[in-house]
Amino acid sequence: MNTNATQQEPSVGPTTGWWTEAVIYQIYPRSFADSDGDGIGDLPGITARLDHLVELGADAIWLSPFYPSPQADAGYDVADYRDVDPLFGRLADADRLIAEAHARGLRMIVDLVPNHTSSAHRWFAAALPAGPGSPERSRYVFRDGLGPDGDRPPNDWRSVFGGPAWTRVTEPDGRPGQWYLHLFDPGQPDLNWDNPQVRAEFLDVLRFWLDRGVDGFRVDVAHGLIKQADLADWQEPQQILSGNEVDKPRPPMWDQDGVHEIYREWRRLLDEYDGERVLVAEAWVEPAERLARYVRPDEMHQAFNFEYLLASWTAAAQYAVITRSLEATDTVGAPTTWVLSNHDVVRHASRLGLPIGTPKPNGIGIGDAQPNATLGLRRARAASLLMLALPGSAYLFQGEELGLPEHMTLADEARQDPTWERSGHTERGRDGCRVPIPWEADAPSYGFGPTDASWLPQPAMWAEYALDRQRGVPGSTYELYRTALRLRHEHGLGRGSLYWLSAGDEVLSFRNAEVSVLTNFGAAAVPLPAGVEVLHASAPLDDDAVPSDVTVWFRTA
Repeated sequence: MNTNATQQEPSVGPTTGWWTEAVIYQIYPRSFADSDGDGIGDLPGITARLDHLVELGADAIWLSPFYPSPQADAGYDVADYRDVDPLFGRLADADRLIAEAHARGLRMIVDLVPNHTSSAHRWFAAALPAGPGSPERSRYVFRDGLGPDGDRPPNDWRSVFGGPAWTRVTEPDGRPGQWYLHLFDPGQPDLNWDNPQVRAEFLDVLRFWLDRGVDGFRVDVAHGLIKQADLADWQEPQQILSGNEVDKPRPPMWDQDGVHEIYREWRRLLDEYDGERVLVAEAWVEPAERLARYVRPDEMHQAFNFEYLLASWTAAAQYAVITRSLEATDTVGAPTTWVLSNHDVVRHASRLGLPIGTPKPNGIGIGDAQPNATLGLRRARAASLLMLALPGSAYLFQGEELGLPEHMTLADEARQDPTWERSGHTERGRDGCRVPIPWEADAPSYGFGPTDASWLPQPAMWAEYALDRQRGVPGSTYELYRTALRLRHEHGLGRGSLYWLSAGDEVLSFRNAEVSVLTNFGAAAVPLPAGVEVLHASAPLDDDAVPSDVTVWFRTA
């Protein structure tokens, strides 16, 4: 580790733009609030709960997909980019949600899924009967198969969800025919972004939602739109984040340089609109220097920092990823974006309860090694307080402000993530972090909706995490987050600069603005400097000493 950490120059990023310091709250629509009692969250339910986000102190909302979809992948298989699925309401409900959010000072970012459509999309429905070589098929990645009969896939690529990344179609004359690429589920055929019609279509989709008042777009699989032209075989295991390390070649399906031309064109379009509209990249890209390319001045505004999300809970790992992230984004004048949980990973209140060094699981279920729940929540609170003190923008996933763990006893027969089936029941997938959240301990479905219906079963322990059990309770996780967001705004931490004070093997400490932050990763308590004023702590201190797995904010009195 860098033992001369106190000599490091401060990180200095951009000073303008709401997104550079915003706390953005991710809402997964089907699991946030259900207004009609069918067990699936919806847009009117979200609108009714907006005051919670104001009370919490969030600046903006990121809304996961709500478009018409067969729901092969929980809405990330979009059949119509210009409407609302009846599961979630109507287009008028989206308009009202945007208006009500703006009335409360909340910005609205919506999900955009440009790497693939649903197989129910009108374009794909037209491509199947049109046949090989047709303009309709050229919007997707169709290829002839290998072998004399074309009965082998065009290459060896694997789906992120497991199994082959190619599916063979039946041609109009009834014969087995070409294959189409789907890096995810077969119901999610990949688009061909070399086709001008595809590019023009998405520019129009952007305009449609910008005209309705959205403040930006989170771009799903932003690193996947362009594939290597020769579709070369790739022998490495297929993961959404793999093979991007400095000493390895880039996978032929991820992080190709051609994606940047697309985002420069999108940025020019957004800049035509008033109100500082933004683009956010979901780009599973390493190293940080490659990720920084997505947020150059004429491209996107933010990119999720998955390297930070995946970092081990040690002082060395945290110091390295924070330093690397800030240095990389500083080179392009962009803010660093921090995140610990989302709808695709095990919640950090459970993930951090696993032994340090444990490979990150893709879901946890009955029969799997179970995290230490008490330790996981303790570390999660410390990690969240550390993250919220860093300069830049922070993302929160719904329910983390309640300390929600993963649902680790979810019955396998209740699972709906396609990963479970396509992996041959070896990867349990993402359902455990998507369970509807609890609002009221003694209400049906814990206040998620007016009935007991819930699209994924909620665990009985949800009552202890319910918002009404935590609001106003000193020391609760909800009040921990609420106080942290208030202090973050009051002290301007999002737009501040980071000076390292200590970066040892067991302690990490830095200063941002007038606030000093110390996280103790070691076993022994660490004394605070004499005469300081404690502003906030993730757990009670021990006679002015910071116990293990605790973060504290303080300043010189």
